[in-house]
Amino acid sequence: MQPNPKPDADFPWWLVILGIIGALLFYEVWASSVYSAALAKLAQGAVITIVVAVVAYAAACALGLGLAMMGLSRFIVLRQIARFYIEVMRGVPIIVLLLYVAFVLAPALIVAVNWVTSWIGVEPWKTRDFPLIARATIALTLAYSAFLAEIFRAGLQAVDKGQIEAAQALGLNGWQRFRHISFPQAFRMILPPLGNDFVAMVKDSSLVSVLGVSDITQLAKVTAAGNFRYFETYNIAALLYLTMTISLSLILRRIETRLRVRTK
Repeated sequence: MQPNPKPDADFPWWLVILGIIGALLFYEVWASSVYSAALAKLAQGAVITIVVAVVAYAAACALGLGLAMMGLSRFIVLRQIARFYIEVMRGVPIIVLLLYVAFVLAPALIVAVNWVTSWIGVEPWKTRDFPLIARATIALTLAYSAFLAEIFRAGLQAVDKGQIEAAQALGLNGWQRFRHISFPQAFRMILPPLGNDFVAMVKDSSLVSVLGVSDITQLAKVTAAGNFRYFETYNIAALLYLTMTISLSLILRRIETRLRVRTK
């Protein structure tokens, strides 16, 4: 009986099919004035989509790593705070969290800041001075940090305890053990789920359109409502998202392969 081939050894027929479909769509963009106009309009939102996704994901990684370390702390108070935050954020839909941060948390933050700054005579802020794109980025950061915290926690717990004990016996302090032993090994193991969450972040950034942020999805809605070319406009939106997510997936798979070769 022939052994099953490894997934990495399979020829990427799916990529060939997607490439053909993408080539046909790009040809339509080149040949059709409707497609060209839609692409020119939606491409303006691609920058917003990328900025929101990258900034929110970087902040979520930092916050998630901090939560993971709190969850593994020897202090019960820190563990309980981390668990409370993670369970609450994972239990609230992202779109609800977006609306809550935009229209509840942000105004409350403005009120708190104005109350503090009033004591030193600083001119008060107005709610409209808090950009919607910043509110959306904060909401995505809060939502994804909870999921990333669990990924980081699982990776840190998967590191061989014997290596940590050996590093401790060599006199390395907690930060040195984390920096040289725990985190590098955990990062190699959790890179695939981290990459998957980054791709998911790019897609979920489309939810910021509910706040009126001019990303790809929002511009697609506005453009389609103006020219009534829903088929062509949303084809371009899907093409832009697919181009970004598939490119990211291929880059991340390449990085995983290189890390796997280095660890052998």
